[in-house]
Amino acid sequence: MSKPTVFLARSLPDAALNHISQFCHLRIWDESKPLTREALAHELADVDGAMLTGIGADTELVKHASKLKVISTATVGYDGFDVAGLAEQNIYVTNTPYVLDETVADLLFGLILSGARRIAPLHEQVKAGNWTKQTTAQSLYGQDVYNQTLGIVGMGRIGEKIVHRAKEGFGMKILYHNRSSRPEVEKKYGAKKVELHELLEQADVVVIMVPLTEATKHLIGKEELSKMKETAILVNGARGAVIDEAALIEALKQKTIFGAALDVFEVEPLPPGHPLLELDNVTLTPHIGSATAATREAMALRAAENLVAGALGQKPRDALS
Repeated sequence: MSKPTVFLARSLPDAALNHISQFCHLRIWDESKPLTREALAHELADVDGAMLTGIGADTELVKHASKLKVISTATVGYDGFDVAGLAEQNIYVTNTPYVLDETVADLLFGLILSGARRIAPLHEQVKAGNWTKQTTAQSLYGQDVYNQTLGIVGMGRIGEKIVHRAKEGFGMKILYHNRSSRPEVEKKYGAKKVELHELLEQADVVVIMVPLTEATKHLIGKEELSKMKETAILVNGARGAVIDEAALIEALKQKTIFGAALDVFEVEPLPPGHPLLELDNVTLTPHIGSATAATREAMALRAAENLVAGALGQKPRDALS
């Protein structure tokens, strides 16, 4: 039986490429050229599978892809994919859960510490030569993390990893808001499930970890921000559009909250002159939640395994439908 053919929108680490090439013929896009939607549709027209990390897909894109069985992405998030519509055309969409949980939790806790203790802005102050004998002690103050209250909005796998670090390492009290109760987390960490408004009113650190859906778009807006303490930190490691960025910028400017630490944004990369870049009470990172070599390689290999399984006519391990 001949091997199926798969298309990669970008190259992968050797381990992932080697796995795919054992079972499939590979076609990899030349990344020096822009991959337009028209070009992508053309590439998909005669393949059995595709890896479209960071691109997304809908039914219109694949309407001429009669052989296509699977679209894989080397990410956890899949909000750019019409999973239900593609499933109706017998196309699996797969992601890469589990392999990045600890790595993302590490980054989120780094953001918590930087947001509270103003590590990033004070680093820039020192580099710019603005730490002088005239610098007042009070101008360097941040907020404590140890023994404070952490509020997690979205208690999934990564949320639980953050809670573990918060409770075991920093003695934090834990509140969470989630669609369903997590009794095992409540028992292990003393976490308490509360309504969103209660969490926002009581937490010293609010961490957003919900997926982006129609229901969660701008979940945190002007009204929600107004409920937070003036000393509170808002941390986002989910998707940028879960927070109304304009409302957040206004809250930061008016200092109605102490600060924010963000790894995700409504528009990525942040364009030059963006208002967030002008603020001194934010930590900003370029969507690096899973960005370590070991984790990205593990994600690529998992995505490759999903791609191969689907291209061979099997149901992939991480099929979303």
